[in-house]
Amino acid sequence: MFEAILKRLPPLLAVAIAAMCLPPVAHAADTVGDCRIGAYRLTDGSLVDIGASDEDALRWRRFDGTTGKLHKTTDGSWSSTLGFTDKPDGKTVTFSDCAKGNISFNGINGHRIAFDVTETTFEDDGVKLVGRLLLPKSSGRTAIVVLIHGSETDSARDWQPLQRLLPAEGVGAFVYDKRGTGGSGGNYTQDFSLLANDAVAAMQEARRLAGARVDRIGYFGGSEGGWVAPLAATRAPVDFVIVAYGLAFSVIDEDQQEVALEMRLKGHSPEETAKAEEIAKAAEAVFESGFTKGFERFDAVRAKYHNESWYKDLHGNYTYFILPYSVADLREKANAALGAALGGQSRTFNISDLGTPWSYDPMPTLRAVKAPQLWILGEDDLEAPSAPTASRIKALGAQGRPIILAIFPHAEHGIYEFETNPAGERVDTRNPDGYFAMLRDFARDGRLKGPYGASMATLPKP
Repeated sequence: MFEAILKRLPPLLAVAIAAMCLPPVAHAADTVGDCRIGAYRLTDGSLVDIGASDEDALRWRRFDGTTGKLHKTTDGSWSSTLGFTDKPDGKTVTFSDCAKGNISFNGINGHRIAFDVTETTFEDDGVKLVGRLLLPKSSGRTAIVVLIHGSETDSARDWQPLQRLLPAEGVGAFVYDKRGTGGSGGNYTQDFSLLANDAVAAMQEARRLAGARVDRIGYFGGSEGGWVAPLAATRAPVDFVIVAYGLAFSVIDEDQQEVALEMRLKGHSPEETAKAEEIAKAAEAVFESGFTKGFERFDAVRAKYHNESWYKDLHGNYTYFILPYSVADLREKANAALGAALGGQSRTFNISDLGTPWSYDPMPTLRAVKAPQLWILGEDDLEAPSAPTASRIKALGAQGRPIILAIFPHAEHGIYEFETNPAGERVDTRNPDGYFAMLRDFARDGRLKGPYGASMATLPKP
């Protein structure tokens, strides 16, 4: 399902090869823009957000991290399934007509929260970008979080729930469609430097629109945004940077770390892991060349180990995309698949057109960021293995840099808790308790007040 695929995109999506591997999926055209989408304050004082989903469904989220998918029933109400599973959770939702803006969430009534909303268009390097500023209904000053996208190819204005969750808790949000997605112009890119410039332009537009209401302003970057947000913070002053499920390593390192972690979790020996990493290095060289060379080496090392028992467990962040394909298929299909993945654009594409900085080392940037940083990682993240990054972030804090590390146990990419189904696959159930509160509090004043659920925080050295 589209929603599940979107939620679980790797930190850097190999778009062309994904187009070869993933079946066509349905977008949420019937729910995006639905008047029922919004944040609601219930009579017990709690908050529930209703957002877009796929298959004519909706998704609810609470500030405590619980979530479920809403399916319309024959009597006009909506029934919920737990998290991203297909298990009924017993919750039901009904909506009034749009003008009234009322909701009944599992028997508790509520009303849609009104925000000060400004739709806008701004530019960076001649490219038109579209964004939206949402502020709490007040004349007072407020912190504002600029929401930097991950590697998704869809509209952040349609899918990002933080644009409502944060303003409902008194913190403004600026959401925008990255170039080549949603209503924004330009071509889709994974060029971190270019995306950082766009983020700076978004921050400046948010500051302009909010005017005297700006108290503090900074970035939230998830996944790929974890490379982009710190880079943007070195190019124009901000008050804070929040990175969630990001990496303090290069894109190449990410794939290597995921291969090693998965092999270890599946019980393979160091010798077998080394062989898997050998294949991964050959695959990574093909990607890094823009699919112009390295095929012979990749084919040779793949053939060398193909019949070994551990081979089936080789995955990685993007190595697994090309494992099943012959060299002839890769040469023939890569560019065509890329064009299809980017909306069927007519000109000839190459993977190098994405601008992916495969060997970008984020550490010099992280050392150069002057604004306080909060890094939030999931202890069990397979797509962006957290332990190596956590070690580097702790080291920066120990050197006295203003950087806090928070780790949520039993959480994976996206900071989602999960269960494992009989097939051994992870199915996400919710965000951890305290995750959204942590974002809110750090944006407000750059400090954590804790505790935040089961998270473990490491503060910087004074």
